[in-house]
Amino acid sequence: MIDLASSRFMVTGGAGFLGQRVVAMLQERGARDIFVVRHAEYDLRDVNDVRRGLQDAKPDVVIHLAAVVGGIGANQANPGRFFYDNAIMGIQLIEEARLAGVAKFVTIGTVCSYPKFAPVPFREDGLWDGYPEETNAPYGLAKKMLLAQGQAYRQQYGFNAIFLIPVNLYGPADNFDPASSHVIPALIKKCVDAREQGAPSIEVWGTGTASREFIYVDDAAEGIVRGTERYDGADPVNLGMGFEITIRDLVQMIVEMTGFKGDVVWDTSKPDGQPRRMLDTSRARERFGFTAQTSFREGLQRTIAWYESSSHLLTEVIQR
Repeated sequence: MIDLASSRFMVTGGAGFLGQRVVAMLQERGARDIFVVRHAEYDLRDVNDVRRGLQDAKPDVVIHLAAVVGGIGANQANPGRFFYDNAIMGIQLIEEARLAGVAKFVTIGTVCSYPKFAPVPFREDGLWDGYPEETNAPYGLAKKMLLAQGQAYRQQYGFNAIFLIPVNLYGPADNFDPASSHVIPALIKKCVDAREQGAPSIEVWGTGTASREFIYVDDAAEGIVRGTERYDGADPVNLGMGFEITIRDLVQMIVEMTGFKGDVVWDTSKPDGQPRRMLDTSRARERFGFTAQTSFREGLQRTIAWYESSSHLLTEVIQR
């Protein structure tokens, strides 16, 4: 078990959407020495920057959150970049951390690594039982290679590498950029903006039949910090809520919660992505006592409220 108060932490992506929550939660639990790796200062694709970061941080524990991510459209447009950047960052960081004598390495994986037609709920033991869904396979495979690397390093070098798999994240301060955002922030932006502009309709990709599971960002951070502190096993561990909702039902929920009164137009020429997603979350509960606490409706309310507030603030700034 890691003593948070006496350990030195290096958190890649620590200034990002999830990373900020992880850093804040570490601090709340007593961690006093946290080194946040920012892309502007350290390019983790460059092995010299990786080495410099480790020399500057001198960590006991590395939490690797940095990733190049996006929704279906971004994955389709950048499959090569999403594979290379995510793979090379993790591979180099794990190797250099081993050489630097890091005591524990925490890799954050992705639900996109699961096979396209994995039985629901997704169990960690089925992670290798098929090819991921094509639209995000390069990203998912890059992350899954880091699981293989961590397990190989544990076997050969005794390197304590763990692998946590959060399901789709959402929450306040998410990425709301239409070009790269995931489904919840994209839908919230569409509905709120259309409501404010009096638009008669919004367009949504796919058929609406695909299902997804979501975890509130603060709950994901709690799972990561708890796993960092209490889990030292080789097996990957899911972090989720253990529920699923179809995209059609999700759209209806966000339409109702944002007060958008127009029509929803489905563009069925666009892909649905993976047919279903829902995690088996029993291993996280059994191995380190993690259960997500935030209800989906409560989390959506907080996220919508944050976007409405931030979008109004932005409008005021522009008008000034």
